Amino acid sequence: MTTKKLIKMLLIGVGICLFFFSRGYSEEFNLTPKKRSESEVHRVGVLTPGMAFDPVFRGLQERLSRFGYKEGNNIEFIMEDTQGSASDLAPRMAKLLAAKPDMLYTVGTLHAVAAKQATSNVPVVFAWVGDPVQARLIATYAAPNTNMTGVSTSSDSLSGKRLEALLEVAPKAKRLLAIVAPKEYVARSSFRFLQETAKKLGVQVVRREATTEEEVKQVLRETPQGSVDAIYHIPSYLGSYIRLLIEKAKQDKIPLVVHEESMAEKGALISYGPDFHSVGVQSARLVAKILKGEKPSDIPSETPEKLLLVLNLSTAKAIGLKVPHKVMDRVDRLVE
Repeated sequence: MTTKKLIKMLLIGVGICLFFFSRGYSEEFNLTPKKRSESEVHRVGVLTPGMAFDPVFRGLQERLSRFGYKEGNNIEFIMEDTQGSASDLAPRMAKLLAAKPDMLYTVGTLHAVAAKQATSNVPVVFAWVGDPVQARLIATYAAPNTNMTGVSTSSDSLSGKRLEALLEVAPKAKRLLAIVAPKEYVARSSFRFLQETAKKLGVQVVRREATTEEEVKQVLRETPQGSVDAIYHIPSYLGSYIRLLIEKAKQDKIPLVVHEESMAEKGALISYGPDFHSVGVQSARLVAKILKGEKPSDIPSETPEKLLLVLNLSTAKAIGLKVPHKVMDRVDRLVE
């Protein structure tokens, strides 16, 4: 290779590096706050379920700080943490709106719906919403056309992938129990995606419906040991009863697949889905754009940029399951 060719290649390489660096730098520079008087502070009302969802808000705070929005300096978070309950969302949201925030930030589908019902004027960014279009929060992902935008979890469309992950860990599982909350669109849609994939893979899905904790208990009592090879958790508010599924799976020594990392931490065998913290980080870009003056209706909603495969090794040992090496190589996080 001649010296001229070598120099030319080096210059091209440097140019490419500078291009991608400038794109990242440009985004962060464009999202930094405009200069305001010292007395002016951005006020963000936050409605969150708290508990396992706390990493979403932490991710938001961390990335906003990187963009230049620092709590105690130029941004204030007005918090309403419902601690996993959805019984008093309307009064909580009314309280937030009474505080006259510049915008709202919600975590979870029900909390986002509460914001939608309460205001059509205050800008809202949602995070961890299963299907914002079907929940009627936005018109489309590309053009929200409302006062809301945010990051969904794509829970329903990932249902088939979760089944595939389960079968990699437990290839002999041919009959699954799935408990569906019939009034929830995300639950119904997730089950449909699951059923489509199951048929292709030759797996039978036993559908049972429940809307309360007692009904979940009844379904589990009516599912004797040996009647199913695994339990598939359908995303819905029934997730608050995940401990019942974990207990049943361990008792019957069968796998339980879920969609949230926190559920795998509690004892489910495997989870595949978005990462709480990463969704918070991702949503911070949308919040920063609104604080800079953009309208939610002009900001496309997003799907998760990062998905995690989490395996609970202690649970695998407890149910007598030997995890294949090819799965261990793909796991993003092990719970021991």
